[in-house]
Amino acid sequence: HIQSKLPLFKFEPITEENLEKRLCELDLRSDLDVPDIPPPTDSTPEILKRALSGLSARWKNWWIRGILSVAMISGFFLVIYLGSFMLMLLVLSIQVKCYHEIITIGYRVYHSYDLPWFRSLSWYFLLCVNYFFYGETVADYFATFVQRREQLQFLIRYHRFISFALYLTGFCMFVLSLVKKHYRLQFYMFAWTHVTLLITVTQSHLVIQNLFEGMIWFLVPISSVICNDIAAYIFGFFFGKTPLIKLSPKKTWEGFIGGFFSTVVFGFVFSYFLAQHQYFVCPVEYNSETNRFVTECEPSELFQIKKYPLPPLFQAVLGWETVNMYPFQLHSIALSTFASLIGPFGGFFASGFKRAFKIKDFADTIPGHGGIMDRFDCQYLMATFVHVYITSFIRGPNPSKLLKQLLILQPEQQLSVYKTLKSHLIEKGILQPSLRV
Repeated sequence: HIQSKLPLFKFEPITEENLEKRLCELDLRSDLDVPDIPPPTDSTPEILKRALSGLSARWKNWWIRGILSVAMISGFFLVIYLGSFMLMLLVLSIQVKCYHEIITIGYRVYHSYDLPWFRSLSWYFLLCVNYFFYGETVADYFATFVQRREQLQFLIRYHRFISFALYLTGFCMFVLSLVKKHYRLQFYMFAWTHVTLLITVTQSHLVIQNLFEGMIWFLVPISSVICNDIAAYIFGFFFGKTPLIKLSPKKTWEGFIGGFFSTVVFGFVFSYFLAQHQYFVCPVEYNSETNRFVTECEPSELFQIKKYPLPPLFQAVLGWETVNMYPFQLHSIALSTFASLIGPFGGFFASGFKRAFKIKDFADTIPGHGGIMDRFDCQYLMATFVHVYITSFIRGPNPSKLLKQLLILQPEQQLSVYKTLKSHLIEKGILQPSLRV
């Protein structure tokens, strides 16, 4: 009797084909839920349009990308010439622009919902996170400068509390902005903002950390990514036939392999040139007496010529038994390899993001290239690797940095450190008990 009243359900057997079909339907439905974004306008200067009007679309894009690439590289070298401080400002400017491009995509997609405070809160959180990271940098690298100014001492002493209070204010503002029927969307955009901050602000902070280790740790990775991008484009343009990945149909195996070998050779040669100059290899430090960043030091062993024996195969081919080079050049091979093999996956990730929202580029800031984020999607991944590489294989204890921190302590604390260190050295047999220091 009970069975007769139960509704009859028709169950289809779950097969691999049915499962794949249902997943495709879900993907299609989710893609259809994304509103179309107006295509970016063509920002190519009129003088270039007229000069290249007789060319096909393929070659026109080639020349536009080439001319703008040369212009950007020239501007980058100019900033290098102006010094470390200008490089930091450049990193900050790029970070803000990349953040703006990603946030703008979210704003355009969901603009019809008219979410309250979304844009204002997004920029407020950017200010909070930058305040935290740059405050940490000031406390870490400019301790002597801070010690001389009482106003900064208060800000540095309570820096993390102030940062947390600022973030908490934004958090409360977000909760107060919640609107009925739009809760899910608002939390989605809240997560969008925080992931964007993680991608742009956190990793741009790592770029600056790398810069303080020496300009060479900033220039070689960035240049390797640029070289790989250019070389892969050239090899793919002239020889590309085999598709590499579906996310980027224009990427080819020929371009990927050609870019790899070109980048390794470029990084090795470029490192040899930079390692000869103190300006590039010395850690960037702030001189409180002159109020300037200085790059003067005795180069470490990484940047001193050494003799290396060659493997038997190379000895037979080249006729050399040994070769003179800088140890940093061996590290440049690791950096170049990452830039050419793993770095492009930052671009593939960005391509997947753009496909998810049906856009060709993040913006139209640079003609032929797209937005700033289109050019720096691989750089952020590279910066994280370099920071991990330095902390894992290169960086050791820094006596100069430790001494700066000791000088900030109160006289009683300094005396306590002195007595502890003296007792430790006596126990190790380095100092004699009767010796007065």
